Amino acid sequence: MKQINWKPYIIFIAIAEAVGALSGFLSMEGSRTFSETVLQPPLSPPAILFPIVWTILYALMGISAARVWLAEPGRERSQGLNLWIAQLAVNFFWSLIFFNDRNFAFSLVWLLLLWVLVLLMILKFWKVDKPAALLQTPYLLWLTFAAYLNAGVWYLNG
Repeated sequence: MKQINWKPYIIFIAIAEAVGALSGFLSMEGSRTFSETVLQPPLSPPAILFPIVWTILYALMGISAARVWLAEPGRERSQGLNLWIAQLAVNFFWSLIFFNDRNFAFSLVWLLLLWVLVLLMILKFWKVDKPAALLQTPYLLWLTFAAYLNAGVWYLNG
C-alpha cells in the first residue's frame, strides 16, 4: 500500500484557507453593511451560506493543488500551479472590490477574469491530474453563480 504524503495537502489547504480568511476578514465590515443596504437579485442565498461554501471551495483548491504538486514535474505542472497562484490572488481581491469599494461593475469584470483563470487552471490540471481538475469544477460553477449575483447587484444598485 502506497504511503500518502500529507504535508503538501496540509500546506496547500492552509494557504488557500488563509487567503480566503484574510480576504473575508478585510471585507467583513463591508459585507455586513452590504446585506443591510444593497438590493439583491432573485436566488440570492442567505449570507450564512457564503462562508460555508467558500471554506469547502478553498479546501478543494488546496487538495487539487497538492495533487498537482505531487505529480511528475514538468511544464504543464508548473503552469498549472502558476495559474493556481494567480487565481488565488485575483480571488483575494474580489471581496475587497465588491464589498469594501462597492464597485459592482469593476468587480464583475474582475470576477470574469477570475473565471477565465480558473478555467485555464482546470485545463492545465487536466493534463497533469484529472481528479485535481475535477475537484475545481464546483469552484467554477460557484463563480458562474457569483457572476449572476454580481451582475444582478450591479443592475439593481447601479
